[in-house]
Amino acid sequence: MIYTKIISTGSYAPNNIVTNDDLSKIVETDDQWISSRTGIRERRISLGENTSALAAKAGLDAINNAGLTPMDIDLLIVATTTPDSFTPSTACIVQDIIGAKKAYAFDVSAACSGFIYAISVADKIMRAGEEVNALVIGAETLSRIVNWNDRSTCVLFGDGAGAVVLKKTEEKGIISSVLGSDGTLGRSSLTCGEFVPKNPYIKDENQQDEIYINMDGKEIFRFAVNKIPQAVNEVLAKAETALDEVKLIFPHQANLRIVDAAAKKLDLPKEKFYVNLNKYGNTSAASIPLALDEANRNGLLQQGDKLVLVGFGGGLTWGSIFLQW
Repeated sequence: MIYTKIISTGSYAPNNIVTNDDLSKIVETDDQWISSRTGIRERRISLGENTSALAAKAGLDAINNAGLTPMDIDLLIVATTTPDSFTPSTACIVQDIIGAKKAYAFDVSAACSGFIYAISVADKIMRAGEEVNALVIGAETLSRIVNWNDRSTCVLFGDGAGAVVLKKTEEKGIISSVLGSDGTLGRSSLTCGEFVPKNPYIKDENQQDEIYINMDGKEIFRFAVNKIPQAVNEVLAKAETALDEVKLIFPHQANLRIVDAAAKKLDLPKEKFYVNLNKYGNTSAASIPLALDEANRNGLLQQGDKLVLVGFGGGLTWGSIFLQW
């Protein structure tokens, strides 16, 4: 049987660290208020590097860790909510930066679930086609779309990128995946304003000058706490695998309260969930690969370990991946 397997990880985060105390100087908040509600202590904020720059560095890191070159990559997918431009796609820009001339490249837009969507898409393409190696990246510069005067959102988000190299193999890797979306809730729970350019043919056009993240925190909390256990259970059921066989769960790093509540619903110890949001904040599509790379670098992942990746986000979207390391 043909599988795709993660053979390496990589990451990149800007050097500029913004602590909760730093934020207290520009908005009415403090470290205790932020950390007690979110678990976040600091985040990385780009000082001019755009999403493609972060993605390229994380991607090259993963390629080098796999012992490959950019020319070995057949497929390149970038999951992002903050592309450099409408076109070309961020993936095509990254392809050019790193020199992955043989790869075809495209973006995936599924907000904080984006990396899960991108992995699932790459897995299915590779199993059905001739591609051998894929580079999948989650990258964000959310600092570009945060309202720095709104303490309910500006304290949550950060910039960063994480990446994996997938290889086609007969060895067990990605075993099952689950994807879902509910557009009926998307426009009321988590949005980033529509881009509406001036059009002389539209009368009384409503021009929106500022595009910021807007979020109904309570609704997102309820959604996430329900969807994480559901997605974990569904992806394991597809693989006919018991929850107690899983070594670690890598959730989207949004809020520590969400992770704790989901762990309680699954009747699992908090330690089963890998968390590093205290250092990076919510980096949307980058959060899961950033966490995965950190765990890998720290020697926490051994061959044969069974892992679950689970995300949720705007759209509303959710998804999970069950894999063997």
